[in-house]
Amino acid sequence: MIELEGVPELVDPVMVAAFEGWNDAGDAASTAVAHLDREWKGEVFAALDAEDYYDFQVNRPTVFMDGGVRRITWPTTRLSVVRVGGDKPRDLVLVRGIEPSMRWRSFCNELLGFAHELGVELVVVLGALLGDTPHTRPVPISGTTSDPDLARRMDLEETKYEGPTGIVGILQEACTHAGVPAVSLWAAVPHYVSQPPNPKATLALLNRLEDLIDVRIPLGELSEDARAWQVGVDQLAAEDSEVAEYVQSLEEARDTAELPEASGEAIAREFERYLRRRDGSSGPPQHGGHATADGGDGASFRRDTPGSRPRPPKPPNPPKPPKPDTDGEDSSED
Repeated sequence: MIELEGVPELVDPVMVAAFEGWNDAGDAASTAVAHLDREWKGEVFAALDAEDYYDFQVNRPTVFMDGGVRRITWPTTRLSVVRVGGDKPRDLVLVRGIEPSMRWRSFCNELLGFAHELGVELVVVLGALLGDTPHTRPVPISGTTSDPDLARRMDLEETKYEGPTGIVGILQEACTHAGVPAVSLWAAVPHYVSQPPNPKATLALLNRLEDLIDVRIPLGELSEDARAWQVGVDQLAAEDSEVAEYVQSLEEARDTAELPEASGEAIAREFERYLRRRDGSSGPPQHGGHATADGGDGASFRRDTPGSRPRPPKPPNPPKPPKPDTDGEDSSED
């Protein structure tokens, strides 16, 4: 039995989780949860035992100096709680950590134990994958669930994905089998500029989360950072004619595939978000490859060293136009 001391009774709580590693291309998902924790000043109330779930030769502990005393930070998963004010206040339970190395079923059961004790009504897991998407277009966000009733009620895709999966997919299925409503939101990150950070993908995830759970999320400087990121990638791509041509081919394929989706419903959703923002007030370690749209690990697209300029690699072969996403979770590989 999990006993939580010092945690007040929560109001309509939603658990929002993200994990660094294979499910987190461009660090977009983990940065989104970190943003929520920072903007709402989350208070950590629990941490999972690192010994149970992590291989320390894969995820190394970190030594640091604290007032002249050497201390160690162990890789783990921490839970914090934030209260969202406004006309309809609600609480968020934020789960942020690294994809575990072992004992995934026990890991998910422990998180579900916290969700049960806190009365969590919905679990939202954020992820990001590498895909054939141009950086110049809006970031594709797919929302998936294994619950057909939840899919209809929340306008989500019912996942039909089959193939390799990460902790995002495992946690979603564990929630479903435990009777806890669960949703995965996935951002597609351009594979040719996959190194973190990717504020544009983080912003897109937060906007979709805002719509899903009906709260207004303060964005701080994230919108400005996203614009600056795109300008920077534009400049780098323009320096290489082959990369510029490749990006143009992705743009054409994307525009052709998504032309029917420029619907009144999409326009209305953007207008509703604008009205909410106008009327409201603003209130690490590197890992291996990342999830990709084709189920690979994306290991061939490496991060640059800290402080280096993000430069898109040249595509080895002429690009194939991406297929329209009919699954949700395949182009949002978990």
